[in-house]
Amino acid sequence: MSDRWLYGWGLGSVALGGASLVVPLYAVDLGGGPFVLGLLAAVAALVGVPGALGAGRIADRTGNYRLLLLGTLVLIAGAIAVIPLLESVTPVILANGVLWFAFAAATPVVTLLAVVDAPAEAWSERIALLNKYQGIGWAVGLFVGSVWTGFGTRLLAPELVIRSLFVPLAVAAALGLLWSGRTLPADPPAQQRISADRLRRALQRANRFSVRSATFPFTVSRADFREFHPRRFVDRFSPTLALYFLAVCLCFAGFAAFFAPLPAFLADAGYGSDGIFALYLINSLAAAAVFGPTGRLSAKWGAELVQIVGLSVRSLAFSLVVVVDLALGATAFGFGIAAAVFALIGVTWAIIAVTASTLVTELAPVTIRGEALGMYAALSALAGGVGSLLGGWLAAGSYLVAFGAAGGLVFGGAVTVVFVRRRTVVDRNTARTPA
Repeated sequence: MSDRWLYGWGLGSVALGGASLVVPLYAVDLGGGPFVLGLLAAVAALVGVPGALGAGRIADRTGNYRLLLLGTLVLIAGAIAVIPLLESVTPVILANGVLWFAFAAATPVVTLLAVVDAPAEAWSERIALLNKYQGIGWAVGLFVGSVWTGFGTRLLAPELVIRSLFVPLAVAAALGLLWSGRTLPADPPAQQRISADRLRRALQRANRFSVRSATFPFTVSRADFREFHPRRFVDRFSPTLALYFLAVCLCFAGFAAFFAPLPAFLADAGYGSDGIFALYLINSLAAAAVFGPTGRLSAKWGAELVQIVGLSVRSLAFSLVVVVDLALGATAFGFGIAAAVFALIGVTWAIIAVTASTLVTELAPVTIRGEALGMYAALSALAGGVGSLLGGWLAAGSYLVAFGAAGGLVFGGAVTVVFVRRRTVVDRNTARTPA
C-alpha cells in the first residue's frame, strides 16, 4: 500500500498542532481568563471519549473508513475556519469542542486505515509510521504559529495577528482533506475485517508516543475502542492495576490543571504570542528527542522507578514556571530559563509516555491487556477534563496556587506509583517462592 495518503493526515496534523494553541490565545484576546481556558480544555477532553468510542464502532460495523475520515477532516477544516469569525468565548468553546471531537473520532479510524492491506506482522511498523507523520505535522503547526506571530506583529495590527493565523491552518486542513480524498486506500471487504485483538497487540508493540500529548494532554491517545466494554473490564482487572489507574487519574488531572490555564499565564507574563508558541515547540521537541533513550533506560532500571523519577521532577517543574516568571520576568534571560524548564517538562513527558504503556501492559492480566490500554486512554482524557476545570478555577485566583496544585496532583501520582512498585515486588517474590 502506498504511503502517499499519510501526507494528507500530516497536513491535518499541522492544522491541529497550530489550533491547539491559537484557539486558547484567541479566547484570551476575546477577554477570556484562565477559567475560560479551563472550560475550553475540559470540553475538548470530555467530548473525546465518546468521539473515539463511537467512530471506532461505526468503522468496525460499516467498514466505511474513508468516508469517516473524510468527514472528520471536513469538521476539522470547518471548525478552524469558523472560529476566527466568532466574537465571544461561548461559541469559541463550542466550536473548539467540535474540532477535538472530530480529532478524537479520526484517531481510531486513521489507525485502521494505516493497517489496511498490510500483513499483521507489519502493523506495528505501520502504526509507528502514522505516529511519525502526525507528530511531525503537530510540531510543524507549532512552528508555523511561532513564525507567523513573530512576523505578524510587524505587518498587522496586534488584534489581527492571532486571528489571521487561522487562515494558514485552515488552508492546511483543507489541503489535507483534498489530498486524502485522492489518496486514501480503499475500504477493506467485509471478509477482511481487521482483528481487534491483533490490532491491540500491534498498538502495544508500536511506538505510540505522541508529540501532541507533550503539550495537549486533554484528548484520548491511540487505542482500539471497537470492543471496549468498561463494565466487563472492571470485573476482571487486578487490585494493583486499579491502584495504578488511580495514579493515572491523579497525574493527568495535574497535567491538565497546569496546561489548561498556561496560555493565559504566559500572555499575562508578557511573553508574546511568538514566545508562547516557541515555548510549546521547545517542549514538544525535547520530548521527541529523548523518547528512544527513555525506552532503553526503562528497560534497564524498571518502568516503575523511571516513572516515579519522571513524575517527581515534573511536579517540581510545574511550580518552577511561576517562580521563573516572578524572579526574572519576560526578559531575554528569563525566556532562556523558561525554555529550559519547558524542555525539562517535555523530557518528563517522554518518560511518562514510555513507562505508562509499559506498566499498563505488564500489570493487566493477559486476557484484558487490550482493554486495559483502552481504559488508560479513556481515564487519561476524563481526568484531563476534571483537571482542566480545576486548574482554570484555581488560576482565576492565583497562578501560583493553580500550578502548585497541579504539581501536587502529579506528586500524588508519583507516590501512588511507589505503592504500585511495592505491590509488584511482593507479587514477583511470591511468584518465585516454591509452594
